[in-house]
Amino acid sequence: MTDRKTRVAVVFGGRSTEHTISCVSAGSVLAHLDPDRFEVVPIGITKEGGWVLGTSDPERLSIRGSELPTVDETGQALVLAGDPTRHELVSVEPGAAALGGVDVVFPVLHGAFGEDGTIQGLLELAGLPYVGAGVLASAAAMDKEYAKKLLAAEGLPVGEYVALRRGESTVSEADRERLGLPVFVKPARAGSSIGISKVTDWAQLDDAIALARETDPKVLVEAAVVGREVECGVLEFPDGRVEASLPAEIRVLSNDESAWYDFETKYLGEDAELDIPAKLDDVVTERLREQAVRAFHALDCQGLARVDFFVGANGELTVNEVNTMPGFTATSAYPKMWAVTGLDFRTLLTTLIDTALARGTGLR
Repeated sequence: MTDRKTRVAVVFGGRSTEHTISCVSAGSVLAHLDPDRFEVVPIGITKEGGWVLGTSDPERLSIRGSELPTVDETGQALVLAGDPTRHELVSVEPGAAALGGVDVVFPVLHGAFGEDGTIQGLLELAGLPYVGAGVLASAAAMDKEYAKKLLAAEGLPVGEYVALRRGESTVSEADRERLGLPVFVKPARAGSSIGISKVTDWAQLDDAIALARETDPKVLVEAAVVGREVECGVLEFPDGRVEASLPAEIRVLSNDESAWYDFETKYLGEDAELDIPAKLDDVVTERLREQAVRAFHALDCQGLARVDFFVGANGELTVNEVNTMPGFTATSAYPKMWAVTGLDFRTLLTTLIDTALARGTGLR
């Protein structure tokens, strides 16, 4: 028997367009991990893919005004934009000393090259337990086209869409008629509302596709779904139970009818509020929670997920997407939903790590 603390590598940053939000999420995780149980090894990944030993100070990974933190591209410092203070870091090779000495990895990575099965595959090869979904679920959930196909195959309701692959420049007239206006144009494999446009006139479509392709060559054009935006957290426990949180409704506080839940509103503004629990009929709430767990299993998720819905005027549900590593920032819904449901932030993180250790690696 030993009283040694569990060593947790918190990995953040990364090569995706969600690099800065990953840093902010990691700051919140670092601030709430139980210091009596866990010893933290913070590892930053630069936008170029360099791995560095990072800061364990949550304040250095917080949003200051409208400035977002980042792992410095030189791989030598963690820099807060607009902050001249530099925290020296030590470079390490992927999978070398820093990772070799840990018990479990918490990959607080959002978007491509982290949330899409890439780091999960690396950790599987290294035999290191990690928080969250495995390779298949991470890859499938990140690709919105294939996530919709898997959800629909399980009988879950999804909205109408068209996927434009490399070389496909626009939407056919038949599909325009089927989708109607407005549509949302987005990168197929990204998050945090980056690269998304709301198109209210087909003349805007080409520019919207070009913007999305700055992030991903594959683009989704989705029909707008009229309804309230409601999210639900799903959590796996160490004994294998999977439960859904009370849901949260996102309300955009704007008199502009064209306003929507974009990046600025999510992270930098004060134009949105969360109602937790969402003000829904009890029957709709329970059906939504049940469908959230079904969506979790449909993509073969593990650990955690946030399932996003549209709720129609008559309580009809449409699954928008499944996020296998939801945000953990101060404004993020996932930890807030579980807090209202009965698991405080510290207990939530402990549960995630205990579940990862209980699951281990390999086929399961």
